[in-house]
Amino acid sequence: MASRTSPLRSIGRAATPLLWIGPAIALIAVVVLWPVVVMIQSSFQRIGGEGYVVGYNGLDNFRTLFHEPYLSGVLLRTLVWTVGVVVVTMLISLALAQLFNQRFPGRRVARWALIIPWACSVMMTALIFRWALDRSAGVINVFLHDLGLVKLGSNHADWLGNPHWAMFWMMLVAVFVSLPFSTYAILSGLQGIPGDVYEAASLDGATSWRSYRHVTLPLLRPAILVATLINIINVFNSFPIIWEMTKGGPGYQTSTTTTYMVAIKQGNVGESASLSVINFALVIVIVIVYLATTKWKEQVDA
Repeated sequence: MASRTSPLRSIGRAATPLLWIGPAIALIAVVVLWPVVVMIQSSFQRIGGEGYVVGYNGLDNFRTLFHEPYLSGVLLRTLVWTVGVVVVTMLISLALAQLFNQRFPGRRVARWALIIPWACSVMMTALIFRWALDRSAGVINVFLHDLGLVKLGSNHADWLGNPHWAMFWMMLVAVFVSLPFSTYAILSGLQGIPGDVYEAASLDGATSWRSYRHVTLPLLRPAILVATLINIINVFNSFPIIWEMTKGGPGYQTSTTTTYMVAIKQGNVGESASLSVINFALVIVIVIVYLATTKWKEQVDA
């Protein structure tokens, strides 16, 4: 006779995996889900300057936010910031990954050197660039002054005081700190491509460029997908670079939604929370659109 398993033993076996995944689920619930719930709840409340909840505010926080004169410019700037940094980062990362996949003297040292921007604090990196761009004593302006291109202390040397140049330098820093992860993600994809594939393409008469377009890039799609997706989320939510270099100024002319919500928080915490909700929704929409347009399911299953 086959032995019967007691109900308690069956429940125990079913609950065993929870001992392993339970802590992770609890961490996600506390660190991710609970703050989202509080954020959404705060967006519908009237909150005083000291953080005290005065009462329910309905949709007034959102109405106030949508009537902010700077909001449209901030949203457009956030789009330019995200798309510009991610596109440039991915293009340079493709080239660097291809370079580091080749054998050359000092390759190991070059790979180690690439990790430095990733290992350093983003806030520290932004602070160093802010010092380097100081209009009177920054190393970049001193170098340009020695070349006779700028005069120290002049308005032409005030890169971070000019909104257009400030955005350029901040995007440059964002690309600089984003390159290591993207490059290594693509490099891992390159190293996973079998050499036999290239030999077959060579026997078919494919040139190096045709092999890269029709063999390398298609096989790299999963790695590119992951690198791009993580970069979109990180760059969209980037705060330290902008805050340390310009604090969103002059005015709000270099603010993105992430820094703008901090600026308006000083006057209206509920309105800032409503922008946080919109920010959260925008990230989800961007990710869904990107996954839909790249047909991620087909690439993962391939």
